[in-house]
Amino acid sequence: MEDRPWIKNYDAGVPHHIEYPQVPFVRVFENAVNKYPETPCTIFKGAKITYREMNELTDRLAAGLSSIGIKKGDRVGIFMPNTPQFVMAFFAVVKLGAIAVATNPLYSAREIEHQVNDAAVEVMIVMSNFYNLIKEVQPKTKIRTVVVTNLKETLPPILGFLFTLTGKEKKGGFSVQLGEGDLWMQDLINRFKAEDRPKVEVSSNDVALFQYSGGTTGLSKGAIALHSNLVANALQIRHWMVDAEEGNEIVLMAIPLFHVYGLVAGMCFAIQIGASMVMIPNPRDLKDVLENIQKYKATLFPGVPTLYNAINNHPDVLAGKYNLESIKACISGSAPLMRETKEKFEGLTGGVVFEGFGMSETPTATHCNPLKGENRTGSIGMPLSDVDARIISLDDEVTVLGPGEVGELVIKGPQVFKGYHNMPTETANALRDGWLYTGDIARMDEDGYFYIVDRKKELIKPGGYQVWPREVEEVISDHPKVLEVGVAGIPDPYRGETVKAWVVVKPGESLSEEEVKEWCKDRLAKFKVPTHVEFRGELPKTTVGKILRRELVRQHKEVNT
Repeated sequence: MEDRPWIKNYDAGVPHHIEYPQVPFVRVFENAVNKYPETPCTIFKGAKITYREMNELTDRLAAGLSSIGIKKGDRVGIFMPNTPQFVMAFFAVVKLGAIAVATNPLYSAREIEHQVNDAAVEVMIVMSNFYNLIKEVQPKTKIRTVVVTNLKETLPPILGFLFTLTGKEKKGGFSVQLGEGDLWMQDLINRFKAEDRPKVEVSSNDVALFQYSGGTTGLSKGAIALHSNLVANALQIRHWMVDAEEGNEIVLMAIPLFHVYGLVAGMCFAIQIGASMVMIPNPRDLKDVLENIQKYKATLFPGVPTLYNAINNHPDVLAGKYNLESIKACISGSAPLMRETKEKFEGLTGGVVFEGFGMSETPTATHCNPLKGENRTGSIGMPLSDVDARIISLDDEVTVLGPGEVGELVIKGPQVFKGYHNMPTETANALRDGWLYTGDIARMDEDGYFYIVDRKKELIKPGGYQVWPREVEEVISDHPKVLEVGVAGIPDPYRGETVKAWVVVKPGESLSEEEVKEWCKDRLAKFKVPTHVEFRGELPKTTVGKILRRELVRQHKEVNT
């Protein structure tokens, strides 16, 4: 208890220790199928797929993937938004003992190429509107087959008919002509019966997922998640959510499933409790989000502060046109939760919004404020069951600091990942004597609540997305008129943080802010493109010539406060 002051503040019913079954996550899915066969697993635009039906579809798709050569240990890319097909693809892949590699559909060709090559992906499962982008990347990779699905395939019959009739299918790029060797996902499913799926021995210690995140060098790193990691974290979140009713919850899936937060705290947790997932392919479509909450009476809503804030300020919400009172609980993650956002959303819904913390390396959650107990403003909360957390001295990276002292947050727990794919040095730096060195600078108060103070790694999180300064700097540096550049995150009232670039132009050249942004738009995902560009004659540097990003941020704040 002395080493874990947080335990005394756990909600009643949250265990200090959980017994984790040594099974692959597929077994958790199959348990939900057995307990709640006729409960909808996914709800999408009115179409419902029950747990029994989802199990059969994933068995048949697994048989199809096996027929094109996918076997245990192979890496299969998943490139699509939140749709029932994502759930199908993920479970078909892991049922074969293969490894899912979910990629952000907002990524540019260059970014996709790096991840696909690093993971050695040979088969990509994609939504048809992204097919041409993947085909553009394919010649530079080892992708041999692209399996394509259409948004229309999981729409209700009448909506599917209207989708084609109104021309939305062609306008949205969903109607494509497949290249030689590529296949429609629906055709693969139709070719096989559930019993055709190969019975592959998959254990809790097998790899389930490569989750790509940024690296201190700017290179995207593949965090290796075992089945045991997913089982553990889904159970930890389930026990933390003391009011969750198994088989009766409706989870609004607006957090992208390609992100570890959505995949684990959303999908894996939902399946752990036999919940129905209302699939939201585009969380920026607030009308769709609000209509789904109201229509299906969503009860649990994992999200990010920008989404809650957008709902708070939506004119139709302010006008009282939507009833959001079905919502019981919202875990907020990926960015700091402001008090005003929390209180306003709780006022609208009557539910509780509580901030948590997680990483790709702990897929996903490690800390959370209590559902019923005290939520402390600015705090990421307390470690979940079986999670040890310490604050370590930044000087020697060994000495354990006391309450109120600032140092690096280190974590130990059953959800901590195995390491980084093909990166032994990065793995050794991150994992030391069983502890994960997070790179986040934090403090703990006397009651065991933790607070993130800064980020050692200088990661930028606009709206919860991950942006690594060096990657943006490298893209801007390639511009023929740029002499040098520094990139960092600056405060933003809506996104929490946004990307800013400080640029020094080559002598005799001229360059505009719009030119820099256009250059970046062709080479980076939209959320990585700087929203602010400032031109300087020179940039602050260390004695060895390294650009001082923190000094740039300090100067920005000095001028803008």
